[in-house]
Amino acid sequence: MNLQIKNIDDYLSNFPENIRLVLEELRQTIRDTAPEAEEVISYGIPAFKYKGMLVYFAAYKKHCSLFGGTGGLTEQMKEELKDYKTSKGTIQFTLEKPLPKELVEKIVRLRMKQNEEMQIAKNQKKITKK
Repeated sequence: MNLQIKNIDDYLSNFPENIRLVLEELRQTIRDTAPEAEEVISYGIPAFKYKGMLVYFAAYKKHCSLFGGTGGLTEQMKEELKDYKTSKGTIQFTLEKPLPKELVEKIVRLRMKQNEEMQIAKNQKKITKK
């Protein structure tokens, strides 16, 4: 893996076309769902920021992952994610069975809402301290 990864394109360039295509589709779905989100590299993997960290994604030897950032998300969507391996904040999928676009859109929208609510709570806390 290239240690000089500066952006998502650099990250994706390290993978064969079959993996790159699946990750590009995931990336595009995230971009379409959260057009205001900023693409970044965080912890050496692609991520999106929207009022805080939104989601991350990565490819590994035998699977790919979408990181939703909170364990509450995978618990909240337990039924919709039952066909995928999950752990706290992580959804694993394979090239043969990528995450459906509608599911990714729902995850991103939920994470956006969580981040917006967190930002409102932080702002209210600041106001209360003054």
